[in-house]
Amino acid sequence: MEKRILSILVNMKQLLFFFSMLSFVGFSQDSTCIQIKLSQNESGEAIRNAAVLIKYADTTLSGQTKSKGEFTVKIPKGVLIDLEFTHLKYKTYTTRKKISNKYTAKDTVFLSYKMDYIRVQNLDEVVVAAPGVPLIYFGSPKLHVSDFELMKNGDVLLLTYPKRLKKGSELLIWDGQKIKGRFEVPELAEELQRDYRENPHVICKEHVYGVHISGNEIALSSLEKSYFLTYLAPILDTIKSKMYFSNFNTNYPAFDYYAFDQLDSSYTKILNVQDDLMMELYRSEYKWVDVRTKLWAKNKELQTGVDAEVWVGSNYFTNSIYYKALYAPMFHRNDTLLVFDYYKDKLFKFDADGVRLDSVSIYHHYDKKHTGWDGNLIQDRATRQVYATYDRAGYRYLGWVNTKTGEIRNQVKLEYRYAHNITVHNNHVYYIYRPFESAQKKYLYKERLPYSF
Repeated sequence: MEKRILSILVNMKQLLFFFSMLSFVGFSQDSTCIQIKLSQNESGEAIRNAAVLIKYADTTLSGQTKSKGEFTVKIPKGVLIDLEFTHLKYKTYTTRKKISNKYTAKDTVFLSYKMDYIRVQNLDEVVVAAPGVPLIYFGSPKLHVSDFELMKNGDVLLLTYPKRLKKGSELLIWDGQKIKGRFEVPELAEELQRDYRENPHVICKEHVYGVHISGNEIALSSLEKSYFLTYLAPILDTIKSKMYFSNFNTNYPAFDYYAFDQLDSSYTKILNVQDDLMMELYRSEYKWVDVRTKLWAKNKELQTGVDAEVWVGSNYFTNSIYYKALYAPMFHRNDTLLVFDYYKDKLFKFDADGVRLDSVSIYHHYDKKHTGWDGNLIQDRATRQVYATYDRAGYRYLGWVNTKTGEIRNQVKLEYRYAHNITVHNNHVYYIYRPFESAQKKYLYKERLPYSF
């Protein structure tokens, strides 16, 4: 019985070996060896480490050429194969080859292909100027530059006009070398303004148009001006889920900064800004108006709940030479909020939740007649550094603000007199300038600052 079982097992092993050999022979008879060799077209030098991709039927094979530019693979006979060769230094090469049925398993089919070098592309000249040397970034003999916005991809959105802005204006996309796209503004344009999402808008007399740029194309979407000024303009910035805004009103000498959390819809009051002396003068105006005006203000108070003194102040005192709208800008840098409260002589620092972290004293806003401070701060959107601007005899100066100490120790003088629309981006200053009593149009200039933040 044991001998019979052993005999059956031996026969089964022999049968399995026979079928495996049969399948091997059958496969070998239906396939042939393909050897591919790649070389450089001009010198004939072998190309190694080129990626090889072979496709036929539902099969995909891949690999790399060896040191002699060779790649070997077995391919079924009678199939149509698609070949693709890629290399960083060479142009991609694609071809199609039919493997003939006449080849046997013992044959080797040699395929030789040549690839061309990727030609060197000569780029336009790039000029790197020393700090303080102005360059014309955009100039046209036919168009004035009225305003501009620097985009995230390095392009510049220009608001231009031929003779007068009221007679018609045009938007241009400028990449530093050429005009990529243009679009005619349908209304009387006033300026360009960026919202908290850093999307540009064209402010016109009646409407506000959102500017949408896709490649070289410009499209505009219309917004009600009142909607933009009420709901979008007050939003200053965002950090993660936090949104920061103010209730600033140019006709009232006080306002608040708030943080809005979009996750739970909660509001947090960050800081109250108020000019105490201006507020006293603002409210005291009520004492000196006539009886008819006081009655009007009291009726407004009954209708709205707003003090009669506020109604008189906003309609009368704001028209006097003594009133000045508040200026206390907020910036953010690395999840820290910076608020320059010039009415308390403090630079306040808050975290992203609006919790006060620290404060330092600031005094660069004093003695304006001597220093020339023009009451304006600019933030570099790339480096997030803050600069104060000065005007002395028409020459503009930029003073870097050390936010750790609140001091301004050195100032950079711009080359040209009466430069305006000053913007700082990535340690460069951009501005619009036209030589005095010159026939030149208004050009966009660029200067490098002596900083490397």
